[in-house]
Amino acid sequence: MKYKFTFILALTFFSLLSLRTLASVDTVATFSVAMQKDIKAVVITPKDYSESKDYPVVYLLHGYSGNYKAWIQQAPLLETYANQYDLIIVTPDGNFGSWYWDSPEVEGSKYETYVGKELVEFIDQKYSTIQSREGRAITGLSMGGHGALYLAFRHQDTYGTAGSLSGGVDIAPFPENWEMKKYLGTKAENPERWEEYSVLYQSNRLIANKLKLIISCGTEDFFYDVNVKLHEKLTYNNIPHTFMTGPGGHSWDYWRDAVQYQLLFFHNYFEGNK
Repeated sequence: MKYKFTFILALTFFSLLSLRTLASVDTVATFSVAMQKDIKAVVITPKDYSESKDYPVVYLLHGYSGNYKAWIQQAPLLETYANQYDLIIVTPDGNFGSWYWDSPEVEGSKYETYVGKELVEFIDQKYSTIQSREGRAITGLSMGGHGALYLAFRHQDTYGTAGSLSGGVDIAPFPENWEMKKYLGTKAENPERWEEYSVLYQSNRLIANKLKLIISCGTEDFFYDVNVKLHEKLTYNNIPHTFMTGPGGHSWDYWRDAVQYQLLFFHNYFEGNK
């Protein structure tokens, strides 16, 4: 029994390794007209990628202080998931701390326009993709979780499904954190702006069943309370969504695990729209 179990573990390991190494991981430079600069992104295509078929795309956003390489460096099994679910994964750069806003304070910081429009157009032109909302998902961690839902709520004709991993989905409790006042001005001087640029406020744009939503956050996370607040608001407004929680903090250990479930969630959405 011991040798049989060891053999099964070895077979599983080499099967996953084979899936992973056959994926294609590329770094692309995209030009943002809105910001007049080149911005990098990692693009993972599945091992059997062919221009003869169209693939769904998952946009995966990094958190504050990260960059376009963070996800592939910290969660290399993304290559395996791209193969397993036969989809393209794109991890763009959010300029350390842009919060994926078109900033009203910092001229030239237009990451809503870049991620929500320019990058999508570039990926659709360069790769063989499903060029409709039914073939696009967006999610991310922390700042990127906020960014993913913020963009999805504001661009519901672009994305059909969206998620958040430990997202800072209500920025109001954190007026001095993570450079947000650099991009929005101070909360004291711009209270309405701090509402408008928050996911919690933007959720008022939603109508039932327009976006397929999944929200994940660990119970030890400092963003847990605001995620519960968003969950409760969506429930009150009769917006269907999946809310996943369990033990875990604001860490890559949690995100590496939780992203698997979100990618399966997106895969099921894509399959249901074929």
